[in-house]
Amino acid sequence: MDTAQRIAKHFDDSIAVKEKSKELLAVEIAKAAELMQHCLISGNKIMSCGNGGSAGDAQHFSSELINRFETERKALPAIALTVDTFALTSIANDYAYENIFSRQVEALGKSGDILLAFSTSGNSKNVIKAIKLAHQMHISVIALTGKQGGKIRQELHEGDIELCVPSDSTARIQEVHLILIHCLCDLIDQHY
Repeated sequence: MDTAQRIAKHFDDSIAVKEKSKELLAVEIAKAAELMQHCLISGNKIMSCGNGGSAGDAQHFSSELINRFETERKALPAIALTVDTFALTSIANDYAYENIFSRQVEALGKSGDILLAFSTSGNSKNVIKAIKLAHQMHISVIALTGKQGGKIRQELHEGDIELCVPSDSTARIQEVHLILIHCLCDLIDQHY
Protein backbone atom coordinates (compact mmCIF):
# COMPACT_ATOMS: atom_id res chain seq x y z
CA MET A 1 0.00 0.00 0.00
CA ASP A 2 1.51 3.32 -1.01
CA THR A 3 1.29 6.53 1.03
CA ALA A 4 -1.73 7.92 -0.83
CA GLN A 5 -3.64 4.65 -0.37
CA ARG A 6 -2.74 4.55 3.31
CA ILE A 7 -4.04 8.10 3.78
CA ALA A 8 -7.22 7.30 1.85
CA LYS A 9 -7.78 4.24 4.04
CA HIS A 10 -7.72 6.39 7.19
CA PHE A 11 -10.40 8.65 5.71
CA ASP A 12 -12.48 5.71 4.46
CA ASP A 13 -12.28 3.90 7.81
CA SER A 14 -13.19 7.08 9.69
CA ILE A 15 -16.18 7.73 7.46
CA ALA A 16 -17.40 4.14 7.85
CA VAL A 17 -17.27 4.28 11.67
CA LYS A 18 -18.98 7.67 11.69
CA GLU A 19 -21.77 6.39 9.43
CA LYS A 20 -22.31 3.35 11.65
CA SER A 21 -22.21 5.50 14.80
CA LYS A 22 -24.78 7.89 13.34
CA GLU A 23 -27.17 4.99 12.79
CA LEU A 24 -26.59 3.33 16.17
CA LEU A 25 -26.22 6.31 18.51
CA ALA A 26 -28.58 9.10 17.37
CA VAL A 27 -31.35 8.24 19.87
CA GLU A 28 -28.90 7.86 22.77
CA ILE A 29 -27.14 11.13 21.87
CA ALA A 30 -30.50 12.90 22.09
CA LYS A 31 -31.19 11.26 25.48
CA ALA A 32 -27.76 12.28 26.77
CA ALA A 33 -28.29 15.87 25.63
CA GLU A 34 -31.70 15.95 27.32
CA LEU A 35 -30.19 14.66 30.58
CA MET A 36 -27.48 17.34 30.36
CA GLN A 37 -30.02 20.07 29.61
CA HIS A 38 -32.09 19.07 32.65
CA CYS A 39 -28.96 19.00 34.83
CA LEU A 40 -27.90 22.49 33.77
CA ILE A 41 -31.39 24.01 33.95
CA SER A 42 -31.65 22.61 37.50
CA GLY A 43 -28.54 24.54 38.54
CA ASN A 44 -26.20 21.57 38.54
CA LYS A 45 -22.93 20.99 36.71
CA ILE A 46 -21.23 18.50 34.44
CA MET A 47 -17.87 17.07 35.48
CA SER A 48 -15.80 15.30 32.84
CA CYS A 49 -12.83 12.95 33.02
CA GLY A 50 -10.63 10.69 30.90
CA ASN A 51 -7.00 9.80 30.25
CA GLY A 52 -4.68 10.79 27.41
CA GLY A 53 -6.70 11.81 24.35
CA SER A 54 -9.83 11.32 26.43
CA ALA A 55 -8.50 13.90 28.91
CA GLY A 56 -8.34 16.29 25.98
CA ASP A 57 -11.95 15.41 25.11
CA ALA A 58 -13.01 16.09 28.71
CA GLN A 59 -11.34 19.49 28.59
CA HIS A 60 -12.76 20.24 25.14
CA PHE A 61 -16.30 19.52 26.33
CA SER A 62 -16.06 21.64 29.48
CA SER A 63 -14.52 24.57 27.60
CA GLU A 64 -17.39 24.53 25.08
CA LEU A 65 -19.89 24.80 27.96
CA ILE A 66 -18.02 27.42 29.96
CA ASN A 67 -17.28 29.60 26.93
CA ARG A 68 -19.68 28.76 24.10
CA PHE A 69 -20.02 26.32 21.25
CA GLU A 70 -21.57 28.02 18.20
CA THR A 71 -24.31 30.06 19.83
CA GLU A 72 -23.94 33.11 22.03
CA ARG A 73 -25.35 32.16 25.44
CA LYS A 74 -24.55 32.41 29.12
CA ALA A 75 -21.63 30.42 30.52
CA LEU A 76 -22.64 26.97 31.75
CA PRO A 77 -21.13 25.11 34.73
CA ALA A 78 -18.68 22.41 33.70
CA ILE A 79 -15.45 21.13 35.23
CA ALA A 80 -12.81 18.98 33.55
CA LEU A 81 -11.29 16.84 36.30
CA THR A 82 -8.15 16.50 34.18
CA VAL A 83 -6.68 19.98 34.52
CA ASP A 84 -5.71 20.58 38.16
CA THR A 85 -2.13 19.29 38.23
CA PHE A 86 -1.84 19.94 41.97
CA ALA A 87 -4.88 17.78 42.72
CA LEU A 88 -3.96 15.11 40.16
CA THR A 89 -0.37 14.68 41.31
CA SER A 90 -1.04 14.89 45.04
CA ILE A 91 -3.87 12.34 44.83
CA ALA A 92 -1.77 10.01 42.67
CA ASN A 93 1.16 10.38 45.06
CA ASP A 94 -0.70 10.15 48.37
CA TYR A 95 -3.29 7.53 47.37
CA ALA A 96 -3.07 5.96 43.90
CA TYR A 97 -3.48 7.00 40.29
CA GLU A 98 -6.82 5.23 40.15
CA ASN A 99 -8.18 7.77 42.69
CA ILE A 100 -7.37 10.95 40.71
CA PHE A 101 -10.94 11.44 39.49
CA SER A 102 -12.96 9.88 42.31
CA ARG A 103 -11.41 12.17 44.94
CA GLN A 104 -12.36 15.18 42.84
CA VAL A 105 -15.89 13.85 42.33
CA GLU A 106 -16.14 13.45 46.11
CA ALA A 107 -14.95 17.03 46.69
CA LEU A 108 -16.77 18.82 43.87
CA GLY A 109 -19.81 16.71 43.01
CA LYS A 110 -23.32 16.85 44.37
CA SER A 111 -26.54 14.99 43.78
CA GLY A 112 -28.05 16.02 40.44
CA ASP A 113 -24.70 16.61 38.73
CA ILE A 114 -23.51 14.55 35.78
CA LEU A 115 -20.20 12.76 35.33
CA LEU A 116 -19.21 12.63 31.66
CA ALA A 117 -16.74 9.73 31.56
CA PHE A 118 -14.49 9.17 28.54
CA SER A 119 -12.68 5.87 27.98
CA THR A 120 -11.96 4.47 24.51
CA SER A 121 -11.37 1.01 25.99
CA GLY A 122 -14.06 1.22 28.65
CA ASN A 123 -11.53 -0.18 31.09
CA SER A 124 -9.82 2.84 32.65
CA LYS A 125 -9.58 2.04 36.37
CA ASN A 126 -9.62 5.66 37.50
CA VAL A 127 -12.70 6.40 35.38
CA ILE A 128 -14.47 3.28 36.71
CA LYS A 129 -13.70 4.33 40.29
CA ALA A 130 -15.12 7.81 39.59
CA ILE A 131 -18.28 6.23 38.15
CA LYS A 132 -18.74 4.06 41.25
CA LEU A 133 -18.41 7.06 43.55
CA ALA A 134 -20.70 9.15 41.35
CA HIS A 135 -23.41 6.54 41.79
CA GLN A 136 -22.99 6.61 45.57
CA MET A 137 -23.47 10.39 45.44
CA HIS A 138 -26.57 10.19 43.15
CA ILE A 139 -24.68 11.66 40.23
CA SER A 140 -25.78 10.43 36.79
CA VAL A 141 -23.19 9.09 34.38
CA ILE A 142 -22.86 9.54 30.65
CA ALA A 143 -20.06 7.30 29.36
CA LEU A 144 -18.37 7.74 25.99
CA THR A 145 -16.67 4.45 25.21
CA GLY A 146 -15.66 2.12 22.40
CA LYS A 147 -14.53 -1.51 22.08
CA GLN A 148 -17.91 -2.90 23.24
CA GLY A 149 -17.94 -0.69 26.34
CA GLY A 150 -15.41 -2.64 28.37
CA LYS A 151 -15.90 -2.87 32.14
CA ILE A 152 -17.60 0.53 32.26
CA ARG A 153 -20.69 -0.93 30.61
CA GLN A 154 -21.10 -3.30 33.57
CA GLU A 155 -20.87 -0.38 36.04
CA LEU A 156 -23.65 1.70 34.52
CA HIS A 157 -26.98 1.97 36.31
CA GLU A 158 -30.48 2.50 35.05
CA GLY A 159 -30.75 6.12 33.95
CA ASP A 160 -27.09 6.30 32.92
CA ILE A 161 -26.30 6.56 29.22
CA GLU A 162 -23.51 4.92 27.25
CA LEU A 163 -22.44 6.23 23.86
CA CYS A 164 -20.30 3.33 22.66
CA VAL A 165 -18.55 3.84 19.33
CA PRO A 166 -18.77 0.65 17.25
CA SER A 167 -15.04 0.23 16.68
CA ASP A 168 -11.96 -1.37 18.20
CA SER A 169 -9.62 1.31 16.82
CA THR A 170 -8.65 3.94 19.39
CA ALA A 171 -8.13 6.53 16.64
CA ARG A 172 -11.59 5.93 15.13
CA ILE A 173 -13.23 5.97 18.60
CA GLN A 174 -11.58 9.28 19.45
CA GLU A 175 -12.67 10.78 16.14
CA VAL A 176 -16.29 9.87 16.83
CA HIS A 177 -16.05 11.05 20.45
CA LEU A 178 -15.24 14.50 19.06
CA ILE A 179 -18.40 14.48 16.95
CA LEU A 180 -20.40 13.28 19.96
CA ILE A 181 -19.05 16.21 22.00
CA HIS A 182 -20.10 18.63 19.27
CA CYS A 183 -23.56 17.05 18.96
CA LEU A 184 -24.11 17.33 22.72
CA CYS A 185 -22.91 20.93 22.79
CA ASP A 186 -25.14 21.88 19.86
CA LEU A 187 -28.20 20.32 21.48
CA ILE A 188 -27.43 22.02 24.81
CA ASP A 189 -27.08 25.35 22.97
CA GLN A 190 -30.64 24.97 21.64
CA HIS A 191 -31.96 25.60 25.18
CA TYR A 192 -30.08 28.85 25.77
